[in-house]
Amino acid sequence: VQVTESGGGLVQAGGSLRLSCTFSFGGLSFDDYAVGWFRQAPGKEREIMALMSSGGTKIYYPDSVKGRFTISRDIYKNALYLQMNALKPEDTAMYYCAAGATSWRSCLSSLAEYADWGQGTQVTVSS
Repeated sequence: VQVTESGGGLVQAGGSLRLSCTFSFGGLSFDDYAVGWFRQAPGKEREIMALMSSGGTKIYYPDSVKGRFTISRDIYKNALYLQMNALKPEDTAMYYCAAGATSWRSCLSSLAEYADWGQGTQVTVSS
């Protein structure tokens, strides 16, 4: 699976950004994969920002972004999005999109379960 992120940039605190990710799934479909958005700030571990189960039936957000970030997908474009609102300087990080093949309606909760990762897109929030 090829994964490509875009949409990062520099934004002021309180602003919004929409990240996009496109997948090339080969012979399988979007519904065969759990997908997610993650981020990694310098000197910190990579963390989960939003997860979506295979089939798009379940969504998870950590408390740090709940109510501010929204994950969505377009299965016809093989695209995944992360709408980020009310951004804070602590949201500054490299953001990654990833996919992991799994059974129907399964959510992958561990980063190690995601086999395919993009190169990331940088998000910088100024104060």
